[in-house]
Amino acid sequence: MSIVAEAPGYIQVFSNGTVKRFAPEIATPSSESSNGYISKDVVIDSSNQITARIFVPHVPELATHLPVLVYFHGGGFCIGSTTWLGYHIFLGDFSVRAKTIVLSIDYSLSPENKLPIAYDDCYNALEWLHANRCVEPWLQCSDLKRVFLSGDSAGGNIAHQVAIKAVKSNNRNLLIKGLLSIHPYFGSEKRTKLELAEGSSQDVAMNDMFWGLSLPQGSNRDFYGCNFDNVDLSVDEWCQFPAVVVYVAGLDFLKERGVMYAEFLHNKGVKRVELVEAEGESHVYHVFHPESEATHLLQKQMCDFIQHL
Repeated sequence: MSIVAEAPGYIQVFSNGTVKRFAPEIATPSSESSNGYISKDVVIDSSNQITARIFVPHVPELATHLPVLVYFHGGGFCIGSTTWLGYHIFLGDFSVRAKTIVLSIDYSLSPENKLPIAYDDCYNALEWLHANRCVEPWLQCSDLKRVFLSGDSAGGNIAHQVAIKAVKSNNRNLLIKGLLSIHPYFGSEKRTKLELAEGSSQDVAMNDMFWGLSLPQGSNRDFYGCNFDNVDLSVDEWCQFPAVVVYVAGLDFLKERGVMYAEFLHNKGVKRVELVEAEGESHVYHVFHPESEATHLLQKQMCDFIQHL
């Protein structure tokens, strides 16, 4: 039995199909006060073992109708969890700063569950939110007219796909107010200038490996989930797409694709598209350094976007 794919320290895939993941430090939820918020895990879909972690900030009892941020973690669709300590700290602190309820989803991972399964899981989580607002005590102060989608890396990709599915559903109950995409992970068969540049081969190979593990059998990087240019939406549907802010990091190999994504949305007529760069920062720095000044600035920028919509 040999290793056929590997991201050292994170995942190994073996020739017999076995997958071994190496999780970093994890955090347990707590219903007791912790840094201004409480958290707990809930079951979204027991049949598919889809769960989520809810973060609720401490606010005055009279304060109701808090916005909701539905968050999708990154990890190339193959690794990651809302239980990772970096995500727990980042999202808990964000809930306090933004006075926002956060619902962070643990979706099915590849290669055991190829795309578009993760998209379906996360869209179902959005439906679960609306169906359980009056059932789940921790959601009863939520304002479902102010629901935002967010995610980093592969999670930014997922947020885009969930927003598209919500628009196409024509379900007025699934209104998405805005989309906050952090270092989104996209691709295509056609290489970009940076991907063709000398010195990029290692980054390209790693991205290709994760796409190879997650794409459906028989698909290539022009699959609609990888290449955002191949999404089937009408002009009218693009006009219904929520406001978007795309966050890129100056040292991130995916920055180029993030800029292209923002330009694509603008050209499609999306009503509001913003692009924000964190100079001198690397890919998903907010997860690896959740208490850094750069992360605190990102949280502030996200708060400003939510509060001004």
